[in-house]
Amino acid sequence: MNSRLVTAAIALPVLIASIIFPPLKILFVVIAAAAVVVALYEFWFLAKRVGAKPDVVVGYAAVAALFVIFFFGQPELVFLYVPLLVAMLVGAALAAEMLRGAPFDKMMLSVGATVLGVLYVAFLGGHLLAVRTGFTQVFPPEAGYWVGESLIDKTLSTHLLAYFFLVLMGSDTGAYYTGRAFGRHKLAPGVSPGKTWEGAAGGMAASLVAAALAHYWFFPELGLGAALGLAAVMNVLGVVGDLTESALKRGSNAKDAAQILPGHGGLLDRLDSLLFNAPLIYYFSLYYWR
Repeated sequence: MNSRLVTAAIALPVLIASIIFPPLKILFVVIAAAAVVVALYEFWFLAKRVGAKPDVVVGYAAVAALFVIFFFGQPELVFLYVPLLVAMLVGAALAAEMLRGAPFDKMMLSVGATVLGVLYVAFLGGHLLAVRTGFTQVFPPEAGYWVGESLIDKTLSTHLLAYFFLVLMGSDTGAYYTGRAFGRHKLAPGVSPGKTWEGAAGGMAASLVAAALAHYWFFPELGLGAALGLAAVMNVLGVVGDLTESALKRGSNAKDAAQILPGHGGLLDRLDSLLFNAPLIYYFSLYYWR
């Protein structure tokens, strides 16, 4: 078994348990927070390779505030406080660089790295925390077909996250193995030479199968048409997110953001498609079940 499969075999049961078992809800929060902290560090590591000096204190203070908002805030509070926090982040990052006496070009580069890192990793990814804690509607006992239903969290958040990760992991797995077996035509050779159109097609097919499986297995409340349409959009955004992170690595002349996860690279390498899709699943659900 290769290192990629070993890593997945270890990490997936923990992630699944943190989603479906009510007593482990806080574990999901801890996993999400740790992933964001490490992925943001990896982003800033890439930024430092091109001469930026991101302000870690300002950045992580903003991350902590974002997580408090997403954890406790209802949607109307998220809409109110997140823009305020972003404005404060920009001001604080600019002030910190001004106090350092950095020249204009270095100031813009460092402030950009600080702010973009927080928005890209913590703001986008933090929406998953809002999904886990903000959608508390409880489905009736007969809804879905979980094994051991009496032990499973039946809230909307659980179904959403299970659907979310099933679709994204199905897409990633389908793209990886289809691309290896049949990949011939490069998708974006200037950004990621390993990506192929055949792999993208395999990822799309796998994501649609995963969405249909989710609908019939445990999520009948999400209509089949909506499940398939959402999965298709998620797949496209996942590819865009993957290519975006590849461009960041290519621009900083790095093969991987880190080597934390054997066979996968760093956490940022694993979160690339997830980050672009976290706001989608949150706002889609917010209006689909309003």
